[in-house]
Order: sequence, then C-alpha cells, then structure tokens
Amino acid sequence: MKLPIGPGALVTAAFIGPGTVTACTLAGANFGYALLWALVFATAATIILQEMSARLGVITGRGLGEALMAGAGNPALKFAVAGLVVVALALGNAAYQAGNLTGAALGGEAIFGLAGPNRSIWVIGLALLAGAFLLTGSYKLLERALIALVTVMSLAFAGSVLITRPDFGELFRGLVPGVPEGGLFTAIALIGTTIVPYNLFLHASASRERWAGKGDAGLQEARADTRVSVGLGGLISVFILVTAAASLFSSGLAIRSGADLAQAIEPAYGPAARYLVGVGLLAAGLSSAITAPMAAAYAVCELSGRPPRSTLFRAISLLVLVIGALIAAAGYNPLTVILTAQVANGILLPVIAAFLLVAMNRRSLLGDHVNSSLQNWLGGGVVLVTFGLGARLVLRAAGVWP
Repeated sequence: MKLPIGPGALVTAAFIGPGTVTACTLAGANFGYALLWALVFATAATIILQEMSARLGVITGRGLGEALMAGAGNPALKFAVAGLVVVALALGNAAYQAGNLTGAALGGEAIFGLAGPNRSIWVIGLALLAGAFLLTGSYKLLERALIALVTVMSLAFAGSVLITRPDFGELFRGLVPGVPEGGLFTAIALIGTTIVPYNLFLHASASRERWAGKGDAGLQEARADTRVSVGLGGLISVFILVTAAASLFSSGLAIRSGADLAQAIEPAYGPAARYLVGVGLLAAGLSSAITAPMAAAYAVCELSGRPPRSTLFRAISLLVLVIGALIAAAGYNPLTVILTAQVANGILLPVIAAFLLVAMNRRSLLGDHVNSSLQNWLGGGVVLVTFGLGARLVLRAAGVWP
C-alpha cells in the first residue's frame, strides 16, 4: 500500500532542521527522557495548524497569503498585513536559512572530520545544491527530493537509536508531562522549533498545487498526508532526543549541538554512530535550506498577486538563499545563528497562527469546511501557547527574562 506522503513531507523537511536537532540533543543530554512529552505536544499542535493550512489550500485553491489579503478589507489594512508578513518572513527566513546551511555544514564536518575554514566551503557547496533544486521550477522534483531527505533522516536517526540501546522504561515515563529542575526553557525550545510559522504558507500553497479542485477526496488525502508526514517528523525528533539521552545523559560532557553529539558518541559506539548522526544532521540542514526559501517565495507571490513558479518566485527564493549563505559563510557562531532564527520564529508564529485561525472561520471563503468548535478550541490553545513562546523569546533576547 502506498503511503500518503506528499506536500506534508515539505513541512517535515522544514521543521526537522538544525534548530530542532540541537534542541532535541540538548534535551536528551541534559534531562534524559524527561521532556519527551513536550515533543508529543509539539507534534500534535503542528498537525492541528498544518491541517488547517492544507484544508485552506485544497478547498479554496488559494495560499495563506492570498487568504490574508482577501480578508484584510480596505487597501490600507491590506498594505499593513502584506508589509508585516513580508518583513517578518524575510527576516525570519534569512536567519533560518543561515542556521540551516550552518547546521548542514556541521553535519558534513561530523562525517568527514573537517572543521575551521572548510565550513565556508561546505556552506557554499550546499547553497549551490539547494539553489539548483529551487531553480528547476518542478514541484514534483522538489517534493521527491524532500521526501528522499526525510527518509534519509528517519533511517539515520532510527539507526542511531538502535546503536545506543535506550532504556524503554525511562522512555515511556518521559511521556508523562513534567518539567525537571532547570528544564523549562528547554521544554519551550522543543515546542518552538517544531511549530514553524513559514510552514503554514508552504503547506497551503503546496496542497493547492497538489489537490486544488479535487474536493473532499483531495481533502481526505491532504489530511492523511499531514498526519503521516508530521507524525514522522515528530518521530524523528524523538529519535534524536532518545539517542542523546541514551548515550550522553549524566555523562558530564559539554554538548552544544547535534554535531557535538556525533563526535561524542563515536568512542563508545564506533564510527557508525558518528556517521549516522552526521548524515541525519546534513540531511536536516539541506532539506530545510530548500524549504525556507520556497515558503518565503510562495508568500511574497501570493501577497503581490503573482503566480507561483514565476520569475518573482525564483528571485525571492534565491535572494533568501544568498542572504542566508552569506551570513553562514561569514563565520558567526552556529548557536548564535540558530538562536536568532528561534527568536524570529517566536515573534512571527503567534501572529501568523492567529491570522490562519481567523481565515479558517470565514464561511465566505471555506463554505461548510470552516473550523468546527473543537478545531477552534484546539487552534486557539495553540495560538495562546505560541504567544507565550514568542513573549518568552523576545523577553529573553532583550535580557529581561534569563
């Protein structure tokens, strides 16, 4: 039986990036299995929002940017909405892109043992590879490439779990909500790196390209795709956390990123462990480096009334890619770049999630496919949680909240 994996794989490829790998690594290394429940919550919240986004694209034949413009009313409000989204996406995705390329380069270094000035070579090479995929203009090719990268990530991190042999009793206990001493910010980081705002634009547009005009049959396929693809992404996150918990918890080693995890577990588990984690990190960074520019390009084209896969689409996607590559190649601290991306995520996410929730209640847009009461309650809860995440990240960046 063919698995219902399609545009949802783009979402998984986007949120399983270096930021997620780093957050899951730190959670497992510092707190063992105790924060697994946070990943379960984050995965469920992502499925809730992404289902709305996919439904919007399938039923209306519009992307999220078009839906926002249609509901903005007077021209001044439309201009304000468009400006907010474009600026936020441009800043956020450029930061994400730098973190994606840096993280992918760290994965390459973990595999081949290269460091120092070679990182800029990795960044440039990976940027050129991502640019080649973006310039093809073929949605099917991009989808297949990203499904392949998600598959590589799944196999790599599943293999690392098998090698490190986790304690399944402790693993299941970690599914019970609870925050260990000093673990609050890490729990929030796990949630904040999974629910990604630009994925809402990406998923609506990709679902429109795949299923627009197919009615309820297309909607059922989109929902199955969302559940399977995002669920698989959540499972990959669990694999990363479990690998770090099984191999590094209470070890006393200073672990700052997924690349450190790859290097640290080699002495105990052999070179295969380093290669598995390195390949997973490389695939995570490369897949996210392709999806972040796509999401920004979709949003700008929709807000400006231009068709997807146009010259503007390619120009915007390449611009985001180039800016991210320049930042990454400049040699900034990888953790600083990834933290900047997470701050941008925290600012943008509750705004976009609230816009989406409003759009999903417009009967003039969706007809009988508007949100149910349960979907509104669940979506509203996610918006409140993400607002808290955004506030925490902004206050932390300002030095108000340690």
